[in-house]
Amino acid sequence: MSNFNDSKSNITQTILLADRDLKTFLSVSSCVIFLYVNGVMIFTLRKKTVFQEASRYILFGHMLWVDTLNLVMSVVLFVLAFCRVFVMKIFCLILLVAATAIYQVSILNLALMSLERYVAICIPLRHAEITTYGRTNMAIGVVWMLSWIKSLSEIIIFCSIDTNTAMHLFCSKTTLFRLPVYKQLDIGFTCVFFVSVCFVIIFSYASIAAVAKTASSDKMSAKKANKTVLLHLIQLGLCAASILVGVIQEVIYVYTDYMTSINVMYFCFVALMIFPKCLSPLIYGLRDQAFSTLFKYYFTFGLKKQNRCNTEMHLEREK
Repeated sequence: MSNFNDSKSNITQTILLADRDLKTFLSVSSCVIFLYVNGVMIFTLRKKTVFQEASRYILFGHMLWVDTLNLVMSVVLFVLAFCRVFVMKIFCLILLVAATAIYQVSILNLALMSLERYVAICIPLRHAEITTYGRTNMAIGVVWMLSWIKSLSEIIIFCSIDTNTAMHLFCSKTTLFRLPVYKQLDIGFTCVFFVSVCFVIIFSYASIAAVAKTASSDKMSAKKANKTVLLHLIQLGLCAASILVGVIQEVIYVYTDYMTSINVMYFCFVALMIFPKCLSPLIYGLRDQAFSTLFKYYFTFGLKKQNRCNTEMHLEREK
């Protein structure tokens, strides 16, 4: 009877490990596919001068880079958590603060993209003057500086007053940042960032909607810009939803068994982390006719030559 029970336990353990490995493989392989798509998009942006000089495409390229980095960091942290790997404390600290900063950049970049569309539609005569190449890159630099404030605060607190002496630990915010001050810091910065970005996006949306109703000409561009800003608002909502991943992880580790925690973690990662980061750039890029046709040309390894010719003619007219 003892041998039978041991055999049954070994079989169950093998099934659990196989299920975990399968989910890990599917998650990582799907991320690799979307990373390839993002890579082709970034390559496409590098092929035309207009894509490198226009503020709209500069911000879109920045979004691609940030979402790509965000996706890579999310995959690394997910695999470590999913496989319950213990890592060095300093390595975990670097991963978490970098992931936090990149996440904040992705949120603030949505505000920049919305403001660019606001200027293009509501102040068209000054669009070229306001959204120059230098000012756009300066705005991106400011976004990165603001995004590192929270991460630097966490590093300072960790190095000065944190008493976590473990050299190796399970890498998550719950295990590394255990003091109450971290949670207060996280709530404060999250509220400030989300409220600010939400205000900017809603303001841009309302302003562009007003122009679309009152303008006698170019209503099509205004309506298209409004849909773009609405897409940013949806992206912000998806970013807000991804915050729930950490909360859900804390709950399932305490109140559920191992198999249930794996299934819940897998669903949250796919629905709240992979899906938003991969779908948003794809939708945004394919909505732009000039970019999408050239992207399809490179994505299909040059099979759609006619589309590329039409795109180049369209870009020449835009210049």
